[in-house]
Amino acid sequence: MPVEMKNCQSCKQPFTIKSEDFDFYKKVAVPPPTFCPTCRLQRRFMARNERNFYRRECGLCKKSVISMYSADKPFPVYCGECWWDDGWDPLAFGKPYDFSRPFFEQFRELLNVVPRPSLRCTNNKNSDYCNYVADAKNCYLCFGSIEVEDCLYGCPYESKYCVDTYLARECEYCYECIDCEKLSNCLSCQECSASFNLLYCFDCKNCHDCIGCAGLRNKQYYVFNKPHTKEEFLEEREALRVGGYERFLNTAREFDAVRLATPHRFATTLQCTDVSGDHIVQSKNARQCFDVKRTEDSRYCVRLIDAKNIYDANYCEYLELCYDYLGFWKVQRTMFSNTCGDGSDMTYCDFCSSSSNLFGCIALRGKQRCIFNVQYGKDDYETLVKKIIAQMGRLQYHGKNGRTYGYGEFFPSEISPLAYNESVAQDFFPLAKTDAEARGFAWKEAEERRYVITRQPEGLPARIEDVPNSILQDVIGCANANPDAPTRNVGGRGPEASTELSRMSPEALGCTTAFKVIEPELQFYRRMGIPLPRLCPNCRHYARLAKRTPFKLWQRACMCDKQGHAHTGKCPNEFETSYSPDRPETVYCENCYNAEVV
Repeated sequence: MPVEMKNCQSCKQPFTIKSEDFDFYKKVAVPPPTFCPTCRLQRRFMARNERNFYRRECGLCKKSVISMYSADKPFPVYCGECWWDDGWDPLAFGKPYDFSRPFFEQFRELLNVVPRPSLRCTNNKNSDYCNYVADAKNCYLCFGSIEVEDCLYGCPYESKYCVDTYLARECEYCYECIDCEKLSNCLSCQECSASFNLLYCFDCKNCHDCIGCAGLRNKQYYVFNKPHTKEEFLEEREALRVGGYERFLNTAREFDAVRLATPHRFATTLQCTDVSGDHIVQSKNARQCFDVKRTEDSRYCVRLIDAKNIYDANYCEYLELCYDYLGFWKVQRTMFSNTCGDGSDMTYCDFCSSSSNLFGCIALRGKQRCIFNVQYGKDDYETLVKKIIAQMGRLQYHGKNGRTYGYGEFFPSEISPLAYNESVAQDFFPLAKTDAEARGFAWKEAEERRYVITRQPEGLPARIEDVPNSILQDVIGCANANPDAPTRNVGGRGPEASTELSRMSPEALGCTTAFKVIEPELQFYRRMGIPLPRLCPNCRHYARLAKRTPFKLWQRACMCDKQGHAHTGKCPNEFETSYSPDRPETVYCENCYNAEVV
């Protein structure tokens, strides 16, 4: 089938459906989408809340629990112990399908009565304030992580003693590190790997003992990309420690100038063939994919590991032949579903596991051939599914702003159990309240905060050596909460971040206005010799995200015009990149980047 152009139902912008896309849709027997890839991604993200916690009562045992769902939600919420227990039966909430009503209208009613887990965690120890985390020990406010120990505030993988990270893998004793791997004792690094003792570094590989460097390989004792003796380096490192917070700020600013002056590769890929996107490892034929590893024959995906024949999926491991799917792992032939695992052939399912051949089910475990949480025989199940799919095409669900939903589309945003600003959609597609509501998305007002701030950020000691243990009892005001504060900084410039967040206000991004320092956190800062942060964890999180490029590609030309790079004058190479044309970085094709940096 030839290429087809469509206008997206949501953003109204044109998008292209390519011939290979049609081949995939035919393979999984679904109609082509009516929303563009970006709006499809945004809608899936609206079904996942990682970072917003509430205190509420377990609907079964009645004990107080930490939950990703606020108490005003219509459905029951069970603590982890109760939700996984066999003392309740999800089939008890089932109801026969009504062919006179739209599918999604009925699914919303089922969604409002079936219990949901307070958090989605597996095999964690002493890690109560974490979500979508597995195999964690002694962790606090970590999200979307696995196999982590003694980590705080962030998204680490297979790491220990890391604080304020985003996609840091196999790291230890790292602070404010983003998209890094195999680092030790590093501070404010991005795109670095196989290194130790780095401070404010970007795209450094196999380096150690460097400060403010970018684009280095196999180097040591460098400061702002200039070689130093060991003694000179140690003097610089000590001056940074003694200078405290202001010295860290100045180092961050100077490092930014070095980073911007260093050529950036158009995309970060490793051992890949025929891929487009960013942060792609050991993959082939993966187009418009981001943060994926060992992914093959896939399109429009974010955060995948070990995936094959996948379109429009996120937060997954070990899956095959899935489409428009959000979260978890070990699934096959699963479509339009959310956080299902260890199963196959699930369609329009939510939080189901160890099951197969389900359609429109919620919270089922170890079940087969169910529709709306009702069990059927093999023949009846297959007949009913075909009838429902046909009916969904004839009787569509009408959402807001003229959006319609039939078979072949993920759950409508109108029936999401979350408000827009509770979901990870706000992380990657941030909207102000007025913009969200204008697009027909729900918005949740911040709940009343009853704490009393006892110390303002500008009054914090400049050096960690001067911080008393009594700081653990203080409630510290976030520097972003006071628009007139001298330390206010939306982007979090300082040891915890060095670039400005884009256009969003801290209020829209969930600034908590205040925060506390916990004991393992204080011990970490003292060990690392870094000053206390001036921003709350939420503002630090958004400052990290602001440093990354978006899940979007632009067609651009290589910016190299240097001699000796196998071209005369300006390089003629073009590529797709997540660096938008209005960004300040100098972006090179792979050949020019290798000639300059590697």
